[in-house]
Amino acid sequence: MPGVEKIRADFEDLLPAMANKLGGEDRGVITMESLRRNSSFLGLQDLSDDELASMVKEGDLDGDGALNQMEFCVLMFRLSPELMQESRFWLEEAFEEELKSDGL
Repeated sequence: MPGVEKIRADFEDLLPAMANKLGGEDRGVITMESLRRNSSFLGLQDLSDDELASMVKEGDLDGDGALNQMEFCVLMFRLSPELMQESRFWLEEAFEEELKSDGL
């Protein structure tokens, strides 16, 4: 479905912009406070503080207590298995095309 692929590609392209918006004025990273303040952008306004804190903790790969743009994007892919599966499909397709172009 070409329309669905376009929507997914657009969503992936928007992840960095979403991270910047959620970070607000807080050093360019998403903190617990900035996530609480801006959670409605992701439809998360009904999550408790504990749930939001768990999201930050789960995505915080470098242990600084905040999500940078890369950590946010990784977290979004982890929380969306469908998006991850689609990315795997695109990677496999690109790999197959590369093998074909190399004559293998």
